[in-house]
Amino acid sequence: MGKIIFYEDKSFQGRRYECGADCADLHSHFSRCNSVRVETGCWVLYERPNYTGYQYVLTRGEYPDPQQWSAFNDSVRSCRWIKNTYGNSYKIRIYERPNFEGQMAEHGEDCPSVQDAFKFRDVQSCAVSDGAWVFYELPNYRGRQYFLERGEYRQHTDWGATAPAIGSFRRITEF
Repeated sequence: MGKIIFYEDKSFQGRRYECGADCADLHSHFSRCNSVRVETGCWVLYERPNYTGYQYVLTRGEYPDPQQWSAFNDSVRSCRWIKNTYGNSYKIRIYERPNFEGQMAEHGEDCPSVQDAFKFRDVQSCAVSDGAWVFYELPNYRGRQYFLERGEYRQHTDWGATAPAIGSFRRITEF
C-alpha cells in the first residue's frame, strides 16, 4: 500500500490528512490542498470527488506547492493509489483513430514527443497491456495529465480527455 499526506497550506503547513488507500471524497478531511508529501507508492489526485476532473500523477517525493505537481488550482477532492508500478514490464499500444483503427504503434518506454516518434496527429484510442501510464496533453510531459492503467480505451473520452491531443506519455514507476 501507499502513504500520502495532504496539507492545506504551502510548504507542509496547516491542517494535514494522511491517507493510505483510495478515497472517493476527501472534502471532509480538508478544504484545500496546497502541498503534498508522497511517502510511499504512486498516486493520482483528482480535482473533484469520485475520481473526476483534472488528474495529477505523483510519485514519491515532496510537493511544497500546487505548481510542483502542475495543478491548475488548490482543489484535490479524491485520490487513488496506483497499482502496477513495480517490475520491468510496460507495454502500451496507441492508435490514430477511435476503436483501435488507423495507424498503430506499440511502445514500452517513455515518449517525450508523440508527433516526433510516431508522426501521429492524434491519439484517439489505446490499449495498456502492462504497467501504468500517464498521457500528457503537450510534448515534454507538460499540460493536462491522464492516468491509464491496464485495459482498453476505445476513445479519448475513456481516459478523461476532451480532445484527442496527446503530446507525450510516460511510464509510472515506483522508483
